[in-house]
Amino acid sequence: MTKPRDYIALVDVNAFYVSAERVFDPKLRNRPVVVLSNNDGCCVALSPEAKALGIPLGEPWFKLAAQAPQYGLVARSSNYELYGDMSARVMRLLNQCSAWVEVYSIDEAFVGVRGTPQQLKAWGHQVKERIWQELGLPVCVGIAPTKTLAKLANKTAKKIPVLAGVCCWEAVPVQRREALLASLPVIEVWGIAVRLTKRLYAMGIESIAQLRDADPAAMRKRFSIVVMRTVLELRGTPCIPLEEEPAEIKDQLIFSRSFSEKITTVAEMEQVLGVYAQRASARLHKHDRQAKVVTAWAMTSHYSPDQHGPSATVTLPAPTADPVLLTRAAKALLPRIHEGVRYARAGIVVTDLYKTGHQPVFDLFTDRHEERQIGPLIESVRQKINGAAIGLGRAGLKAGPQWQMRREMMSPRYTTHWDELPLVKA
Repeated sequence: MTKPRDYIALVDVNAFYVSAERVFDPKLRNRPVVVLSNNDGCCVALSPEAKALGIPLGEPWFKLAAQAPQYGLVARSSNYELYGDMSARVMRLLNQCSAWVEVYSIDEAFVGVRGTPQQLKAWGHQVKERIWQELGLPVCVGIAPTKTLAKLANKTAKKIPVLAGVCCWEAVPVQRREALLASLPVIEVWGIAVRLTKRLYAMGIESIAQLRDADPAAMRKRFSIVVMRTVLELRGTPCIPLEEEPAEIKDQLIFSRSFSEKITTVAEMEQVLGVYAQRASARLHKHDRQAKVVTAWAMTSHYSPDQHGPSATVTLPAPTADPVLLTRAAKALLPRIHEGVRYARAGIVVTDLYKTGHQPVFDLFTDRHEERQIGPLIESVRQKINGAAIGLGRAGLKAGPQWQMRREMMSPRYTTHWDELPLVKA
């Protein structure tokens, strides 16, 4: 009799951005739908129906817009607040199903589970059904002894309809597993990119089965310990543990965006830097970090005849996450901005990061704004009301400026804004 043992499940929401849109707009179901990148540029998510039309990921929307009505193609601007909130709901539900959950990305998580293969197969179907019933999101579940095999099992669950979205790797007959590994190219393995695939092909390693059967010590010597771990994981030996805590920012934090309309004046750039610096401050507070170095930069389009890419770096007297100090430091860029030049992008980079309170600060270097906790106060107001409710200086905007990211086809933020709640008519 098979004894219960520890496994890893990968739960992944199918076509997450599109699926989140369909939860609140059932008219989108069974229709080709694409979700667009910043400024409604390219397709970053596709429904199965859109893929069936032959639309590639990354296709510019302007190439599709004219023919969209003919194919019934629907486009939506990226609704990051909606996606973030729906993701958080999925993760909260998974935490009710297991004591150990590692959020891997916005739409997938590794989950620690224990049982026999048949028990875990049933568990996978229960989780899949619960997420659908409570959140309206379709997921696939892959369960295996290692993360690498769980990723592979999840892909298998997506591609083989008879599995109904759940694949417990060790519940699949050995002959079928071997045939699958022999038929799949090595690039299908988690962490094996195109460049590494070419090097493996040169060694005669083309299938996943061939990579699994390679000598681990030789793979470490020729490539790296990461590739050796992949080989061992494919053999069922766990080498990549579940992480208890989410990844933290370590070396730097970057906040940058492209403009929907070019910035041509110093006054407009001052507004941009104020907004970006205060958002960087909010992220630092969220991760309990402070920065000692601030770099602000701007750049024109690569195709612009008057190329210009100024930058300015400021070292602060002491580490801080205070929005006033970060905004003031970012404005060191303004004397280098040329009036009339069409800037297409700007950004703030904060480096030399410290955990809050890591370094004691003498009273001489303590700013009065930091003493009053201006940054946490602003963020708490934004969380309770909305992101545009409060800001400092030119970043205190009642309505979004013209240069802000274009999202002309964005659906309502159904779950995070009272005035955008969905209405149900019965």
